[in-house]
Parts: sequence; C-alpha cells; structure tokens
Amino acid sequence: MTTTMNTSNRFGLSGLLLAVFSVTIAVLLSACTATSETLAGAINNTTTTESATESETDRLNAWFETKYEEELQRSPLSLTVLGRKEKYNEVDDASEAAQDKELSISRANAAELRERFDYEQLTDEGKLSRDIWLYQNERKIDADQFRNHDFVFDQMSAVQSFYPTFMINFHKVDEVADMEAYTARLGGIATTIRTLLGRAQKYAAQGVRPPRFAYDGVIDQSSKIIDGAPFTTVASSASASDADSAIWRDAKSKIAALLEAGKIDPPTAARLEAEARSALVKDFEPAYAELIAWFRSDIDNTDRIATGVGRLPRGKAYYEERLRASTTTDMTAAEIHQLGLDEVQRLNAEMLTVMNEVKFKGSLQDFFAFIREGKQFYYPNTDAGRQRYIDDAETKLDFIRQRLPKYFGLLPKGDVVVKRVEAFREQDGAAQHYRAGTPDGSRPGVYYVHLSDMTAVPANQLEVIAYHEGLPGHHMQIAIAQELESMPTFRRQIHFTAYIEGWALYAEWLAIEMGAYDDPYANFGRLTSELWRAIRLVVDTGLHSMGWTEQQAIDYFASNSPEPLASITSEIRRYIVTPGQATSYKIGMLKIRELRTKAEQALGEDFDIAGFHDTVLGGGALPLALLERRVDLWINSFK
Repeated sequence: MTTTMNTSNRFGLSGLLLAVFSVTIAVLLSACTATSETLAGAINNTTTTESATESETDRLNAWFETKYEEELQRSPLSLTVLGRKEKYNEVDDASEAAQDKELSISRANAAELRERFDYEQLTDEGKLSRDIWLYQNERKIDADQFRNHDFVFDQMSAVQSFYPTFMINFHKVDEVADMEAYTARLGGIATTIRTLLGRAQKYAAQGVRPPRFAYDGVIDQSSKIIDGAPFTTVASSASASDADSAIWRDAKSKIAALLEAGKIDPPTAARLEAEARSALVKDFEPAYAELIAWFRSDIDNTDRIATGVGRLPRGKAYYEERLRASTTTDMTAAEIHQLGLDEVQRLNAEMLTVMNEVKFKGSLQDFFAFIREGKQFYYPNTDAGRQRYIDDAETKLDFIRQRLPKYFGLLPKGDVVVKRVEAFREQDGAAQHYRAGTPDGSRPGVYYVHLSDMTAVPANQLEVIAYHEGLPGHHMQIAIAQELESMPTFRRQIHFTAYIEGWALYAEWLAIEMGAYDDPYANFGRLTSELWRAIRLVVDTGLHSMGWTEQQAIDYFASNSPEPLASITSEIRRYIVTPGQATSYKIGMLKIRELRTKAEQALGEDFDIAGFHDTVLGGGALPLALLERRVDLWINSFK
C-alpha cells in the first residue's frame, strides 16, 4: 500500500537522519584545517553511528512484528477485523485464565525488550515505539489490580450485542469454508457468553454490579437478538416476531450470495442453512436465554438510584486508575473537575456571542430551550427523515473530503460511509460512533448513527458529529494510522482514547478553518458539542469521585446545555458504566491545540498546517506525553 505524504512535512525518520547527516558534512567541509584523512574518518564515523542506530531500530521493529503477530494469533476476532481469515472458525478466549496468560506474556515481553535492545542506539522513532510498548504494558498491569471492578455486561459496552454485530459486519463469506467457519463461530459465541456470564456472576457476588438501567439494557438488547426466526423462545414480554432475526437473516443472505455466485449448488446451500439454523437454535439461543434469565433474577439486587463506581470496594482508587488510562496523564479527579467547570464557563460565553448574532432575545437558558424544543431543529421522525439525515451527513463529509489536501499531506486510502445502527442494538439518544475499515481499504470505515428517535439527534449538530466521526475526525486518524507502512504494525492498530478522541474533537474545531459551519446555528451546534465534552469532565468526576447521583448529573448537564433530555440521560448512563472514558475527549483536544500553538510560536513563518497534522497523525495513536515529544522533534527539525 502507498502512503501519500506532503513534502512540506519535514518530520520523518529517514528525512531527519538525512538532514542531520547533511549538516554534519557541511560543517566538516567548512573546517579548512581538517585534513582529508580527518574528514574521511569523521564521515566514516558518522556513517557507522547512523548505521548502528538504524540497525538497532530495525532489530527492534522486527521484534515488534514477531510479538504483535503472536498476540494477533491469540485473538481470532482481531485477525478477522483486520481482514485476515486465519482461525476463522474460532473466537477469543474470554476466561480469566486467558487474561492471566496475557498478563504473564506482557510482563515477559517487557523484560525481554529492556534486556535485548540498547535504548541509546535507537532512532527517535524507535525510542517512541519502545516507550509506547512499555507504556501499554504498564497500563495493563495497573488495570489488572481492578479486574473484578469491570462491568462485564452493560447497556453501552454491549458485549451481548457485539458478537452478532461482529458476525454481520466483519465475518465475510466468500467460500463454503467461510460459511462453515461462520457456523462454528456461532457455537463459540455461545461458549463465550456463558464464560462472561460466569465472570459477571462472580463479580456480582463481590458487590460489583452496574445500576438497574444497565440490567434493563442487557435484557432488552439480548432479547432483541433472539427475537424472530429461527428462535422459538419468547425472548421478551411481548410475543416473538415472526420475521427473521438479524443474525438468521445475515446467515441466509450470505449463503444465498454464495449460491448466486455459483460457488455452491442448491443441496450445499440447504446443508449450510440447516447447519447454521442448528447452531443458532441449539447453541446460540440457549446461551442468550441463560444470560437474560440471570439478569432478570438478579435485577432486584441492583441500585435503583444510580451513582458512580466510588460506591464500590476500593472504588475511588479504581476510578483514579481509569482516569490515568483514559487521559494518559496523572491528572486527579479534582483537577479534571475544575478544568471542566472552567471550560463550561468559557464555552457558555462563546454561545452568548452566537445567540446575539442571531438576535435572540432572552437568556442563554432561554436559547437552550429554544434550540431544544424548536421543531425546525429536528428531522422528521419518519423513515424519510432518517434517510435525509444520512444523505445530509454524506454531503457534509464530501464537503470536507474536497478540502483535505490543503490541510493534510497524509490522506487515507480507505473511504468512510454513513449507516444507521442495526435495529437490535439501536438506542434512543445513544451516541453516534465510528468503526474502522480494513487497512487495505477494501472495507470502508463506517460512521454509525442512532436514528430510532429523531428528536434525540438535533439537525444543527449534524455537521459537527459528521466531522467528529468521519472526516477530518476518527476516520482520518484511524485509517491513516492503519496505513502507515513505515511504522511497526502494533503502532498502526494501537488505541489511546485521549489521543483518538482528542483528535476527533480537535477535528470539529479544525473544520471552522476548512470553511464549515457557515450557518450560525450549525456553529452553535459545534459549540454544543465541545460544551458537551467539557460537561463530561464535571459530571464524570462528580459521579465517580464526588458521590453525585444520576439525577444530579442529568440536572447539571441540562442546565448547561441545549442537548435533548433523551440524549442527556443516555450520556449520563454511559458515563456511569464506563468510568473515566468521557474525560479523555476534552483533555486530548486541549493538548493537541496546545501543541499546535507551541509549534506556531516556535516556527513562525515556517509553520505549515499540513506538516503539523501529518506529524500528529503520522505516528499513530500516542500517549499525550509521547505525542508532545514527537511534535517537539518536528519543531527541532527546522533548526
């Protein structure tokens, strides 16, 4: 694959070394007192030093490839996400024993890395790779002490919905063997659901349960998954649907595609359908029925009044660990809370400016109500309205797509498309999200939208969300990372939430420079989005560190934002079951903007926006301190 790079981006491993080597030669040639023998010796020494540096980095990169491939081979689902078909009939081992094994391997790999490679002999990029690998290892060890604090099942991480979503969207069927692997995986999913249910039951016995609304979500989503043919169990209080379930419809359509392509005959198609049906009815459905039954039996043990994880044993320590993992900083809950309060105040002031621009008479709270309740700010709650939303989002992405070359040298090979979330996992007011395509671009990235309730997706926020999830946001960053041939593979696939979400929030702001938000209400939607992330700093820390209830958090959010109540409620419930994650967006964005200001001030007329963006995106996801080091190297390359 080919990576397109803007020549104005002077940061790059080979380019930086070449620049250093050229300067060395120039200095030596200007030294009139140097003899030819001295000059030749100096050049040879420089060449030897640089060769040793390259050699050590090459050795390290080869080691990374070996270790990353070993890790991939332990994760059949990851192989599939990457478009590979090894272990296509298997799923990942979700047991605690497997988790123990992974941790042991991580510790051994970290020790081997420190022992085998000379840090001082590595290139700057090689040092970054080493430090990222070790940082990731330290985070795993830090997190493992709170293993039993995780909510195995909830309405947001939605493990129960992940597996059918995975089979529908990632498990491609091109040959008979692929469909046979599909059927085998249905049985593997049933085993995994039971394994995870056992872990949830164990943690519940230790007093670790998500709140009642999360139980309701698990029951509802799981019931929808086994509602319809070929399942016979009545999955919910209502009668099961006569229509095909989503997973059965997918299996049949993939078999039908093989038949249409002439790769199988009708008897083979009938056999494959019978095998898939059997796996669904005998393995898949009973596992989900057990999951539903236990959650229904245990729901009376949950908290009706939801609060954060501070209520759990060692809950505050767990939350501080989650903050470290999410922000890649050592910021405390108190520091983050205050930062949020300051940002909310700043953004409210900017919103007043827009309110005055449109000549609205009244307070900011009145304007919030006007935006929240005005029918003109919503698409019709019809199928036509939903399609219009998708079409308009595609139009906004096309607008940005045409302007990318002015702001970026690195451009993604893979495209991005807009899709509605599958019915069995769609939730009123849930956040839109992005799922990556394959590194070769054969499967596009997808910007998913929840459109079951159109009153929860304000029209004036369509632009900003499209830019966050698609271009120049998540798709731009993740697709480019996957395509970085010069980087070790693990760096193309690694995720650090503060970097990834920080970039997407920065991208919302960057779109202003790219000519977006020409309507003041769209700009107000952008401010609403950024304010939303500032509010997260306040309510997340309030919930998990300061004892706030769900209702307190909802009230604070509603009083400081025009977001619809359905969306606010969904968001607060998300924060409750994923402690710390919501804080990463604003902290990451502020860091990227800080680094841009730093580069602009240091470089003056030499500052190049495409070069800066390529520096930020050209190293894959990074902890924020290591991102700053990379930007500093780019700045110093101009000296």
